[in-house]
Amino acid sequence: MAKMLKIDPDLPWRHRLGLIVLKTDETIEQDFRHVAADPAIALYHTRIESAPNVTPETLRQMEARIPGAAVLLPQDTPLDVIGYGCTSASTVMGEDRVAELVRSIHSTAAVTNPLSALKAAARALGVKRLGLVSPYVRSVTDALEAEMAKSGMPFVESTVFGQEEERVVARISLGSITRAAEAVAGNPGVGAVFASCTNLRAASVIHEAERSTNKPFLCSNQVLAWHMMRLAGITRPIPELGRLGSLQMVGQGSTGREIVA
Repeated sequence: MAKMLKIDPDLPWRHRLGLIVLKTDETIEQDFRHVAADPAIALYHTRIESAPNVTPETLRQMEARIPGAAVLLPQDTPLDVIGYGCTSASTVMGEDRVAELVRSIHSTAAVTNPLSALKAAARALGVKRLGLVSPYVRSVTDALEAEMAKSGMPFVESTVFGQEEERVVARISLGSITRAAEAVAGNPGVGAVFASCTNLRAASVIHEAERSTNKPFLCSNQVLAWHMMRLAGITRPIPELGRLGSLQMVGQGSTGREIVA
């Protein structure tokens, strides 16, 4: 039997992506399953403890838990990029802090999150004024709006659903998301619409929203998947991601890697 055994020197996947998923998230893995259905991609998930209700206080609690979640991702072969799957927590904790905590375990990986990915996507699209669809309460949404304004990419129109419970957020109907996107896109100053939250099923309406608004439609899982794939060196078009899927990164992102289209 020993003579029949052959050990391959390496695994066949060219690109290795890691994803830190909130315990309460019921959506992000479903979205990534479609986008990363590529035999060249290995996608590894780990979960992080998170509260069922979303407030600035519960979001900050995840800071101490990030290394413990990251250590559960494979380490025998280095990962190309790791995504932390929470828009609001990345805003509250800060993008650099999230990257620092993940890299305390995976020192060579590029690190991103939906906030960093949104900024990179807006740069790639050449959009500086955005519209926002948020499922959350104002205390959470305000932090995101302030951060984007500080970055020179303000939200000039917004629809806020005012939900605090993650279970409810995952069950907001696709029609509600599309109608909110259309309402926000009605402002002529809006260059693209962003639907925040990895638990919101917004990736399911990308193409419909872009058709009905005639503007780029962005959402947390879409921009995160796009940013992770581009950071991993995947340059092919990703049609599942709408208009964004045809674009490369432009300029220097928060990861410090310079990639020019």
